[in-house]
Amino acid sequence: MAMTYGEWLREQRIKAGLTQKELAEAAIMTRTHIAHIEAGRRVPSEEDAKRLDRALNTGDVLANFRPGGSGRPVAGHFEAARQLEQQATVIREFSVSYMPGLLQTKAYADAVMRTGFPPLSTEDRDRAVVTRLERAGILADPVTPVVWVLLDEAVLRRPVGGPAVMAEQLNHVADLVERDRIRFFVIPFAVGGHSMLESMATLMWFEDQPPIVYVEALYMGKIHETGALVERIQARYDLALGDALPQKESLTLLRTTAKEYGVHES
Repeated sequence: MAMTYGEWLREQRIKAGLTQKELAEAAIMTRTHIAHIEAGRRVPSEEDAKRLDRALNTGDVLANFRPGGSGRPVAGHFEAARQLEQQATVIREFSVSYMPGLLQTKAYADAVMRTGFPPLSTEDRDRAVVTRLERAGILADPVTPVVWVLLDEAVLRRPVGGPAVMAEQLNHVADLVERDRIRFFVIPFAVGGHSMLESMATLMWFEDQPPIVYVEALYMGKIHETGALVERIQARYDLALGDALPQKESLTLLRTTAKEYGVHES
């Protein structure tokens, strides 16, 4: 069986005769961060990987083979970002096409999976839907992570899966808003062009590492962790947020649109 990145790091640490705490001190990191990486729950930043290489005398191995590193396409389009999502303390989503995966209902996720090409088998599609739904487990905690969702109005208006699926999906998100679990904003069509129109993006902050941004396009996803680039994307997000409806009006739009889909279905 192939050794994972975290397992290989643990093996090298043990060979070097270091505890997690000792390696953390040598690499100027936290012991918790080392533990998350070894367990496969966290992907180190490029700078962290380089410091680990220096501390363990492993050349450039950890930096060169870092999952999703250096802006390369993420394996499985999202795997590295999914691991980061599970550890984030703050998540800010933007989407211009589909409802963000973290908020998708089973029926909506299934409809999204059916749009792919080549088509997935029923078994593969079912597994993909279950994996997507499992991500929402982080919302079971009433406080962490703090989640903001910013959507282009097109996400609400595109009837993915049909009226009944959309009504359920929009009401699900509205319920999360009304329970104060997420902050939610819609950029209305009336705004026209806006600063985030070119791409979906997920911004994430953590307790023990710098923030990152995950962006996705057809067949690939990329993690960006360069400070200047993350700040630029964050600035674009903030600018688009300024064009959005306030949460109260966004929630009203959600409920109204859901009712419209319900009427169409009947």
